[in-house]
Amino acid sequence: MYKIAVMGDEDSIMGFAALGMEIFPQADAVAAARELRRLAREDYAVVYVTEALAEGIQDEINRYQDEVTPAVILIPGISCNTGLGMRLVGRAIERAVGTDILADNQEERRV
Repeated sequence: MYKIAVMGDEDSIMGFAALGMEIFPQADAVAAARELRRLAREDYAVVYVTEALAEGIQDEINRYQDEVTPAVILIPGISCNTGLGMRLVGRAIERAVGTDILADNQEERRV
């Protein structure tokens, strides 16, 4: 059976434990990258990562971009929302349909 994990700063992810998800508090990018590799080898279908942590482990996250599992999904943290998650969703949409349909205007679509 597949599991769901949540990684990020402790304050941002603690509430996910009440939903039955396994939490992995991480503040260090090197340790977080190592943890993500471990979760990918185990039965984790989805790994939620706070945007702030994701910025430090983007190369590791990119390794799983075209893999079936784990699906690495960025979520905003309690203290900051960097917008990285929405930018990555926009890129995925652009790859799928040829344009970023979430962009507000044509200028944003060219970036």
